[in-house]
Amino acid sequence: MSDKFFFKGRQDARQHHTAYGGFQTNASQKSGSKKFPLTLVVTSEARKQEIEAQVAEAKLHANITVDIREGAVESIAELTALRNKGETVTSATLPSRNDPCSCGSGVKFKKCCG
Repeated sequence: MSDKFFFKGRQDARQHHTAYGGFQTNASQKSGSKKFPLTLVVTSEARKQEIEAQVAEAKLHANITVDIREGAVESIAELTALRNKGETVTSATLPSRNDPCSCGSGVKFKKCCG
């Protein structure tokens, strides 16, 4: 018989999914943590102290460098984005039909205010 229909031998071990294709299994990297600090650039020592105070107030970690060259641009966008991040919005749920009414009458919601 022909060898093309029957498998002889052992299959090669497959590569691990992280080694092939560059998949990241730990995709959540929290910016501003000890492991992944913010990278900030400021133009003076006084500004560096202000930014260090803001970072400490927000309980973050950052690598702050001072660039005193002429025409240097300050880069603190990562810090402002984290500080201006909004809070989680939650809305109050309406009572279901058979719950007691919220007005305090003691009647079911469907009979009173619903």
